[in-house]
Amino acid sequence: MADRGNNQRTAARTRKRRARSYRLIRVFLAVILMCAAFAVGFVVRGHSGFLQSLGFPSAITGIDSTETAEQAAAKKDVYNALSARVAEVEDILSTDSLDTYNLDEVTESALSAFGPASNDPYLRYYSSDRYNALLNTQDEGYAGIGVLFSEYNGQAYVVDVFEEAPAQLEGVQEGDFVVAVNGDRSQTWSRSEVAAVLSQSEGSTVVITWRRPESLEADGGEEFTTTLECAEYNEENVTTEYNSDRRVGYIKVKQFTQNSATLVQDALVDLESQGARAFVLDLRDNPGGYLSQAVDLASLFMSSGTVVEVQTVDGQSAKAASGQPATNMPLVVITNKNTAAAAEVVAAALKESQRATLVGTTTLGKGSVQVLHELTFGGAMRYTAAYYLTPEGHAIDQAGVTPTVSLDNSGDGDAQKDYAIEAAASRIQAE
Repeated sequence: MADRGNNQRTAARTRKRRARSYRLIRVFLAVILMCAAFAVGFVVRGHSGFLQSLGFPSAITGIDSTETAEQAAAKKDVYNALSARVAEVEDILSTDSLDTYNLDEVTESALSAFGPASNDPYLRYYSSDRYNALLNTQDEGYAGIGVLFSEYNGQAYVVDVFEEAPAQLEGVQEGDFVVAVNGDRSQTWSRSEVAAVLSQSEGSTVVITWRRPESLEADGGEEFTTTLECAEYNEENVTTEYNSDRRVGYIKVKQFTQNSATLVQDALVDLESQGARAFVLDLRDNPGGYLSQAVDLASLFMSSGTVVEVQTVDGQSAKAASGQPATNMPLVVITNKNTAAAAEVVAAALKESQRATLVGTTTLGKGSVQVLHELTFGGAMRYTAAYYLTPEGHAIDQAGVTPTVSLDNSGDGDAQKDYAIEAAASRIQAE
């Protein structure tokens, strides 16, 4: 009996050892299978096609983990370009999206976004309709509301209001900005765009909403709306006076149009024939215009030297005086905060060449050139293509031209003009 009990206990211990061995074998096999699965997964995880053939969706769309480091770097460089980013979105939508979009609307929205995102305050996209309106403006006779416009950071504002014109009768003043035209607030209205709308047939009306800030640089301000009738205005661009007591000829240039230099030259001849022995050139509220006219006008007073340096992506180039001045008599130039662009070029050239004394206040600081580049698919982009530098290389843009004699017009009368005439007359006496 004792032997039977021993045999039973021995058999039980044997069964336990065998069961423990089987469990160890199963654990070992499980570990081997896990390692094998990991190895297979490591090999195929980058092969999205193979994974998809096995029924596994790709976890990250658009990423190919099999690309080399050089390929990844190249892709990073490519996607620093906006065109590549847009192309990627277009490819995704055309391949996978069930929706559609209007190409013209997307184009206008995307290109219009360049302006606010750029450091160029004059960067703007013109749709085909707006661009055609600008082109037509150049071919039609000018009809307007009796306002001379300039531009500050891409927005049109008033620098002069003609006497008894519709705008003056409705209370429009110097410094008022254009906010909306005919109810359209969808854009920042530039000087050229306002001119395009105002170039309508005589007798038509235009509704303009204005903003009156505390200063040219200030935001906000009271808004008011006017309904104005367009009419033909033949306001003289160059006007003259002769002060016989001081023997000083006074010449006012409102803007640089296609014949401004010729008109000033005629004025010099006429005033000199009346007895003028010194001149005052008034460039206040002059918004600029043709650079070629600015160079020609400065050449009327300069015997030689650089009038302006023009900076572009290709470098700097100088525009020099013609070498055939119309007069060498004493000259005083008057400027103010609205003297802009090509008018600033003339003021800086005459000052730095020691040809003239500048009287007044620092100019606007709009020393840049904007161009319209027509697009192949319609419309155009307007952008800054050049900057004006003074003959000595100083920037005009955002800086302006500082007068030799700083003088504000405060109180009654025209203190700047009176001072300029006296200064010019004093130089006659000194000769």
